[in-house]
Amino acid sequence: MNSLPSTPSGQQTSRESRRSFPFKPEQLPKPPRFIMDRVPIDRVPMEYAAEWVVHALKQRASLSPLLIMGPNAQLVTLAARHEDFAAALNAAHLSVPDGTSVVLASRLLGQPIPERVTGGDLMERLCADAARHGFSVFFLGGLPGAASSAAANLVRRYPALRVAGTYCPPRGFEKDTMESAHIRQLVADAAPDLLCVAFGAPKQEIWMHENCLSLPIGVAIAVGAALDTQAGLRKRAPRWTHKSGVEWLYRFVHEPRRLWRRYLIGNTQFLLLVLRQWIVGSPRSTIEPKTCNPSLIESPDSLGA
Repeated sequence: MNSLPSTPSGQQTSRESRRSFPFKPEQLPKPPRFIMDRVPIDRVPMEYAAEWVVHALKQRASLSPLLIMGPNAQLVTLAARHEDFAAALNAAHLSVPDGTSVVLASRLLGQPIPERVTGGDLMERLCADAARHGFSVFFLGGLPGAASSAAANLVRRYPALRVAGTYCPPRGFEKDTMESAHIRQLVADAAPDLLCVAFGAPKQEIWMHENCLSLPIGVAIAVGAALDTQAGLRKRAPRWTHKSGVEWLYRFVHEPRRLWRRYLIGNTQFLLLVLRQWIVGSPRSTIEPKTCNPSLIESPDSLGA
């Protein structure tokens, strides 16, 4: 298996990731990947992930739609219990490490990930790249008004960004066949190069798995609460907490009633999954099938431990 360097220096990581390019024009290289319990994780830094997506969009005419998802500790434990969600995560063509716990666990398991790559950070990086390369972007989901406000803020930051469309579906849209068809038609008519989906986990991943492969798009990326934060409707934890790996603690202190179960119970379950894989030496291959009900999961949130 190919490997990427694990180094604390972001600058060195970027240089190393660039050395894995350029691509052969006829080939879209597959990032180095390993399985954490039931979930694939690509061992890629931000630079590698962004260039991989840009290359894919340049090859859009010859490729089927590609899916980008970002597993974190919460999603790994959720996939262990729910077969349809595990299937959705396994359908991702690029699975970025959206969680500090995932990065730390990869090192314990001997498959070190260079750095955390959140869906929100990757979305902004791809919007900057889209502005440079002329790619179009559609923003779907978030709180009411988030998609259009996020688009406006990103256009102010990157004036050449082409917005193909924005839409915030009403709550419970997945149970309304007419609304679901309306969403598909909006995206199909816009035919964006990049579709940013902000429904929250696991709803966004399952929706992408069930819909995006048959839509005329280039790449779809799960971004959780990123549209809300870009729109200024949610406040993201300070940057220093991301770098120090304590973002989860900052958020838990500010929202203990909403997040105590996720961090105290969910992270304990994640730790047990990782320890079992470390002891056994290989990921689990089967689980008891069980339907995943998106309504039981928290509201949109891409930035997990």
